Amino acid sequence: MSGLQKQMQKRNLGSRLPSGLPPMPPSGVPGGRRHGPAVGGGLRRKRDFTPTPWQEYFETCEDVKVDECNIFRVYKSGSEGPVLLFLHGGGHSGLSWAVLSSIVSKLVKCRIVAIDLRGHGDTKTANEEDLSAETLSSDIGNVISSLYGDEAAPPIIMVGHSMGGAIAIHAGVKNLIPSLIGLIVIDVVEGTALDALQSMQSFLRGRPKQFKSLEYAIEWAVKSGQIRNIESAKVSMIGQLKRLQGLEALSLESCTPSFSAHEDVIREEPDEGQSADSTNSQEIESSVPYTWRVNLSKTEKFWKGWFQGMSNLFLSNIVPKMLVLAGVDRLDRDLTIGQMQGKFQMQVLPQCGHAVHEDQPKMVADALATFMLRHRFTEALSDFERPFPSC
Repeated sequence: MSGLQKQMQKRNLGSRLPSGLPPMPPSGVPGGRRHGPAVGGGLRRKRDFTPTPWQEYFETCEDVKVDECNIFRVYKSGSEGPVLLFLHGGGHSGLSWAVLSSIVSKLVKCRIVAIDLRGHGDTKTANEEDLSAETLSSDIGNVISSLYGDEAAPPIIMVGHSMGGAIAIHAGVKNLIPSLIGLIVIDVVEGTALDALQSMQSFLRGRPKQFKSLEYAIEWAVKSGQIRNIESAKVSMIGQLKRLQGLEALSLESCTPSFSAHEDVIREEPDEGQSADSTNSQEIESSVPYTWRVNLSKTEKFWKGWFQGMSNLFLSNIVPKMLVLAGVDRLDRDLTIGQMQGKFQMQVLPQCGHAVHEDQPKMVADALATFMLRHRFTEALSDFERPFPSC
């Protein structure tokens, strides 16, 4: 081989990426692609973490009074078709479903009802600390009764994520919603859920205790990978936090997202005339008016009650069912056998964290719409086509 041929071969090889390299991580997460051109000092273009109001995604917001001491915040959309009753995971709120609900309501004819569960979001109850499976599932039945009164409730499909998925299963088994026609559970499996509880306290201790602003909380959620979709994070994080008042703010240690100093996370450019170092020091010294709405560490005594025996309870629900997972490895033995026997549909979505419906709202919306059309619960709007079959 001549010298010229060798040089040409080297150029061709250099222009191709080795096929064995893994794909690039998604943008906006540690190790992912950087946004915008670099500016002086290695800084990157500033991203917008401004919160988005719920009105951008839901039509109405209602406080449903179950009794004098228990009032539940409910977000609603639509006036025709079956009800998609959304139940969020622990620490989240009904706003967790904002982006997904706005997408699915454009695909099929349906109504949206997203509830802030007891102790979460803007719901107010007499006993905020009772998050037992029995109490939470009873709350669901009471809210539906209060919403529709003595009228015949419309057909309802319960959709629950994590803790909310477990509560949906309990409510279904107890027949607390007589008009239930379908059950969809997102990324919660008994075996893996119980295993994860061993490290849950450690995970909770690793989160920031409080945030200077909602913008900082949204930034943390996206850059830490807790919510990988920035659009969803901008509305969802509002329901996960509460504003600190007076002495309560002073009693907690001031804390800002330390991850912003890491080299593998996108840095923000400072205001004109400020250096990055001076901006960071001012952030740490400033007051921090937001903290978590619910202290999940104090709910540990209820965790096993949410998930224990859940797989068999899920399979015993007589309505059509679907399980949406971030990975097939999450299946336990009972569900593997049940899936092989055709007792439920399963959809595995790639490139998701635990908050599957927030990370990939379009894909989950497609799966929900396909499930509803397959069982003839509703009709499609516009030219919706089923994107993929369920297992």
